[in-house]
Amino acid sequence: MVKVGFLGLGIMGGPMAGNLLRAGFPLAVWSHTASKAEAFRAQGATVCATPAEVAQHADVVFLCVGDTAMSREVILGADGLASAARPGLVIADCSTVSPSASRAIATELQARNIAFLDAPCTGSKGGAESATLTFMVGGDQAVFEQLRPCFQAMGKQLYYCGAHGMGLQAKLSQNLILGNLLQAFNESLVLSTKAGVPPELMLEILENSAAKSGLVSLKAPLVLARDFDTRFSIKWLEKDMALMLESAAEQNVPVPLTSLSRQMYRMAIAQGYGEDDICASIRVLEQTAGCTVQAGANSAAQPAPTVSRHNA
Repeated sequence: MVKVGFLGLGIMGGPMAGNLLRAGFPLAVWSHTASKAEAFRAQGATVCATPAEVAQHADVVFLCVGDTAMSREVILGADGLASAARPGLVIADCSTVSPSASRAIATELQARNIAFLDAPCTGSKGGAESATLTFMVGGDQAVFEQLRPCFQAMGKQLYYCGAHGMGLQAKLSQNLILGNLLQAFNESLVLSTKAGVPPELMLEILENSAAKSGLVSLKAPLVLARDFDTRFSIKWLEKDMALMLESAAEQNVPVPLTSLSRQMYRMAIAQGYGEDDICASIRVLEQTAGCTVQAGANSAAQPAPTVSRHNA
């Protein structure tokens, strides 16, 4: 069986690596936080001190890290995968990073005879844990087909999107809708709650109207329960919005709504909510409007909570 490596064992990467291990793939892991990697040792994984060491144990390496700089460092840095790549190594980057930067990484790896795919995923923490993620893949289609059994151990829907960078373009386009839709939901529920419509009633109306949304169905109950535990953090959505704006500038495409939505997420980060789930972004408008969207008949009468800062 193909030997697999995995870099980055956070909210998404940890469950993804676990699913590969449960599927029977021999696994070597690395994390910037050593304790996260050590947790895999008891499950039979090989724990490595550097990404380069992972490359020495694997035929294919997946990574899921926070941003473009991290991705480039673990692939092309001094102790990166490329520095110790064995002949035939394949790297699949599941991180959401800059498409243009990813294409540049692919070019550098190609010069070293290393195959590369950009393979960002969507489905958040729940999808990672249940192995039902959706992957959008860019790169050589033959390489994608070679890795299909690995992807199927982590996800339910696999989309081949074209050349290098196209998986990332698809992922950012999907997240563009998500980020703007969440802001529309925030405005709608704060407005209706402030006006006196019970939030539970408003959500029932939305569920039975043309405004019905999978995102709202997923996140609205969490807002009403004031459950802001992180599934997908505000700081990472804001990062993705910045990548959308970068890509739009490169393609000369105006995206005014996305620009404004990004500023709202930056405001949430400035108020100390960056580490919280994206649905916690509603608190910015709640504080401005002076109401709290939560379950209960007296929601409209309740003042918005004071700002509580979270340290990363």
